[in-house]
Amino acid sequence: MFENFKVYHYTLAGRPLSVEIGKMAGLANGSCLVRYGDTAVLACATASARPRDGIDFLPLSVDFEERLYAVGRIPGSYFKREGKPTEKAILASRVIDRPIRPLFPKDLRNDVNISLTVLSVDLDCSPEITAMIGASIALSISDIPWNGPIAGVFMGLVDGELVVNPTLAQREKSDLELTVAGSAKKVVMIEAGANQVEDDKMFEAIMTAHEEIKDLLLFIDGIVEEQGKPKFEYEHHEVDEELYNKISEFCIDDIRVALDTDDKNVRDDRMNVITNNVYAKFDEEYPDSHPMMDEILYKIQKFVVRRWLLDEHKRVDGRALDQIRPLAAEVGLFKRVHGSGLFTRGQTQVLTIATLGPISEAQLLDGIDEELEKRYMHHYNMPGYSVGEAKASRSPGRREIGHGALAERSLVPVLPSVEEFPYAIRLVSEVISSNGSTSQGSVCGSTLALMDAGVPIKAPVAGISCGLITEGDRWMTMIDIQGLEDFYGDMDFKVAGTHKGITSIQMDLKIDGLTPEIIREALAVTHKGRDYIIDDIILKAIEAPRADVSEYAPKMLTMKVHPDKIREIIGTGGKVIQKICADTGAKVDIEDDGSVFISAVNRDAAYKAKEIIDGIVFVPEAGVTYNGTVTRIIPIGAFVEIAPGKEGMVHISKLAPTRTEKVEDVVNVGDKVRVKCLGFDEKNRLNFSIKDADK
Repeated sequence: MFENFKVYHYTLAGRPLSVEIGKMAGLANGSCLVRYGDTAVLACATASARPRDGIDFLPLSVDFEERLYAVGRIPGSYFKREGKPTEKAILASRVIDRPIRPLFPKDLRNDVNISLTVLSVDLDCSPEITAMIGASIALSISDIPWNGPIAGVFMGLVDGELVVNPTLAQREKSDLELTVAGSAKKVVMIEAGANQVEDDKMFEAIMTAHEEIKDLLLFIDGIVEEQGKPKFEYEHHEVDEELYNKISEFCIDDIRVALDTDDKNVRDDRMNVITNNVYAKFDEEYPDSHPMMDEILYKIQKFVVRRWLLDEHKRVDGRALDQIRPLAAEVGLFKRVHGSGLFTRGQTQVLTIATLGPISEAQLLDGIDEELEKRYMHHYNMPGYSVGEAKASRSPGRREIGHGALAERSLVPVLPSVEEFPYAIRLVSEVISSNGSTSQGSVCGSTLALMDAGVPIKAPVAGISCGLITEGDRWMTMIDIQGLEDFYGDMDFKVAGTHKGITSIQMDLKIDGLTPEIIREALAVTHKGRDYIIDDIILKAIEAPRADVSEYAPKMLTMKVHPDKIREIIGTGGKVIQKICADTGAKVDIEDDGSVFISAVNRDAAYKAKEIIDGIVFVPEAGVTYNGTVTRIIPIGAFVEIAPGKEGMVHISKLAPTRTEKVEDVVNVGDKVRVKCLGFDEKNRLNFSIKDADK
């Protein structure tokens, strides 16, 4: 039935990788089933037959589709089916999108969709890497115009040794989570989270990954040679050269003047005037051509900015190539929030607010990997007003989710453990003004907010971006790129870290890849930049994390009880724990291992709850003397409470050294007494003695 079915085999990092072609999804332009260990991903590449009208970009979509059946789980939602993509699925889509996008023809306007459906997951074999390889093969063997293939691997750092595609056990103790994609000659994508890894070790990891990728690409090339289809012809989208020359001659000098400012508002106002003048000048000769005129104006601006950089080493705002825009930092802006930090870099401003909560408020996850919850959450918002646009607020898009995850990844390595700081932590970065590098601004603002909230981070983290301009063999980098340099440049290389080392990297490219020399230069430039931001900006705004959390933040206490005691603390139907919370105003969370987390805005309330729980789990020892209070009297003795919920009886014969006729002759309700524990009787009742207390 499947006459053209064929399977190709490879060994990647010691585990079997196979690619099946010709059996599934035959109506897609290109498809393959990739198996890596027991992980399986169906990759399909599809393109529309005609270009989409009225656009000036490639309408590419990459969808990493998680299916919970892949890990043998039923979705936890009410409808019991997968809903919108999880954040991890969105991040995986972005990681795969970034290396393949620059390799499409610049003028392709046909819709292209890459669908990557995860069918089975082996936690030792990354579905993200499997999907990236599948996307590259599906595109390469399809008839869709694309200048691939590429491939990718994941790098770990375990006990100081670099490991390609580490297993789950290795990842759990790895100091590095690095994804690298590359072509045969260059690195095309870098995404990293790291536990303060030094620049040289990071560079070594990237180069090691690229060597592995080169071998993998030889395998992929063999598949493409056998299975590849001729690429289809498409409608080339090119600007009218005659109109381009006319508009350039008409306004290029005005554009140079318009761009030559450090104020985005001034630049935009000047360009609006030029755009209106161009419309007025050429509307009659070229009717209904505003979209093409806009694209020509974009190309002229790009030409001016790139020529300034390449020929004159001149930046639009007058800075030197290694100069960071003016910086400012401030903390403690709002009284009632738990922590806040405002970071300003030029016309980019990010306000981050920190909120502390009980551990029970950690985020529950419903995905295909082993992580079921996370205690630290970082969210990023970029409203329209931040770029001067009048647009309504919407739910976060892929970009906002990606930037929030990048900032989160940057700060995780310096957060205290739950034992050191028993809080769930949420940071929200509000971009209130944007002119480039807001994601790294959110890293800096978040460090400020964490320190202001009293979170004892191990070291301050700063983020900075490095740009790139290339022309043939010529290239140059520049630190702290602003909006225009990002739009018209070739790279946005974002690095966050401490003085000690890197905590995250994200590299966006518009060209076909980077050489080792460019990567090393970018690491060096960004290290110098983040050192300056930490010492001269962050630590001058706040020298160290505050000694205590805000008066408005919950006060947390932790304790450990024997798991057998959990039932007693909770009580039948939760009656005991509910009473503790009602009587004290505290919130109590208990984990299966006996960890107890007590939170209350009032510290005294937290201690009161802890005292009650101490009493519940407290087991008196026979022969030990305790202080207690007489709670009630009966004819044959007195009851004494030595701890909340721990009450025993002193028999009348044990009240005094001499014979006692009446209990009230020795003690009364409310008396403070010392008692010696005699142990438990056959009915598990506690017995005390007053007369033997000091013996």
